[in-house]
Amino acid sequence: MGGHDLRNLKKNTHTLTEGSIWKGILLFALPLLGSSLIQQLYSTVDLIFVGQLLGTKASAAIGASGLIVTCLIGFFNGMAVGTNVFAARHYGAKRFNELKKLIQTIFWTGIIGGLLLMVIGLIFSPAFLTWMGTPKSIFPLAVRYLRIYMVSMISIVSYNLLSGVLRALGDSRTPLLYQFFGGIINVFADFIFLAVFHMGVEGTALATLFSQTVAAIGIMLHLYRLKEPYALRFSIKECSLREFTDILKVGVPAGVQSIIITLSNIIIQSQINTLGVTAVASFTVYFRVELIVYLPIIALGQAVVSFVGQNYGAGNWNRIKKGNKFSILGGSVITFAACMLLIIVMPVILKAFTKDTAVAAQTLEIVKVTFPFYFFYTVLECFSSNLRGFGKAFLPMVVTVVSFCGFRIAALFALMVQNPSPDKVALSYPISWGIAAIAMAVLYVRNRSGEKAL
Repeated sequence: MGGHDLRNLKKNTHTLTEGSIWKGILLFALPLLGSSLIQQLYSTVDLIFVGQLLGTKASAAIGASGLIVTCLIGFFNGMAVGTNVFAARHYGAKRFNELKKLIQTIFWTGIIGGLLLMVIGLIFSPAFLTWMGTPKSIFPLAVRYLRIYMVSMISIVSYNLLSGVLRALGDSRTPLLYQFFGGIINVFADFIFLAVFHMGVEGTALATLFSQTVAAIGIMLHLYRLKEPYALRFSIKECSLREFTDILKVGVPAGVQSIIITLSNIIIQSQINTLGVTAVASFTVYFRVELIVYLPIIALGQAVVSFVGQNYGAGNWNRIKKGNKFSILGGSVITFAACMLLIIVMPVILKAFTKDTAVAAQTLEIVKVTFPFYFFYTVLECFSSNLRGFGKAFLPMVVTVVSFCGFRIAALFALMVQNPSPDKVALSYPISWGIAAIAMAVLYVRNRSGEKAL
């Protein structure tokens, strides 16, 4: 590659193979955190508009589709991890011909995969909602919402997969930018469709369709306009079966992990539901507050995947070792300190989420049980992301699924046998985090082999 290409490369992307390690990881993680916050804002804005303008039945109809949507999007978020790993590896090794094939392959995977999901959703939405036990009173609304929402699958899947490519190239800001624009359009579309045209739940689904399509087209055009040999060219002839297979090896385990954990949460929620309305409301508030800690950890993990992938391709083993120490030790210390601070100020924070003093008090008790041990989640996420950066996704999936679905549920039922209470449910979380963190650390050490094991 000539000097001109190198200048363009540095202009359009940010390499993680040189410079300050801690600064590179943090600056890369911050836009990822911003993207996660905007994603949360999407659903929050939808619920606000629906709750204020359409009422309880409409809100319930959207909620009835939540698990189905979470499973589908979660799977392709896992596929985006596979995209990230191998795109970062090619980029770090300057294998731009392979990188170009991968980008073309990912583009068509998003289009074809999204189209397939759309067709399945349009045909089987009533069956899915029946299996979920959707109440008859909201069933027609839920079907109409889900069917229109499924039309946006092409855009959602394409955005997630192509964002994974950009992040692998060291560009975490561009996905944030287009997602921000999409979020603004989502707000305006919700207002126009619901407040002006009075379209009902169909309007909310259409708002999602428009906003996600804008974000997806923005990402596609950005990759098309890159002044690089690996720029997107919409050519199906340049797709590579080998690249597709490599992506599946990492992406499918990550996607399956997301689905299984989501389904296991149904069991946990069923136990929470037995504790009464106050407990249900307390955990609802807790899961919102928890995002303050959870989202930065996930952003750090995504940054580690790109960091390890790029440096693996470049053969910078010592740099990966240093980056791993920083992410695990530094991330754990910061997480612990932040959680201790949050426990102190939590009574003030909770006032923004609920006016019910009983709910606030119970939520605070849950926070006191889980937050002191949240650093275990940082350790788990960093070790898991490091292994995925090396292309090893199956065993991390097994460890996470067994810990979160096996040990967590076993601990939950054991703790709830006598004197069931919200704090017993809460305690099952740090137990599973600790087991998973230890198991992932052992897995990481056992997978070491020579220089590449670090």
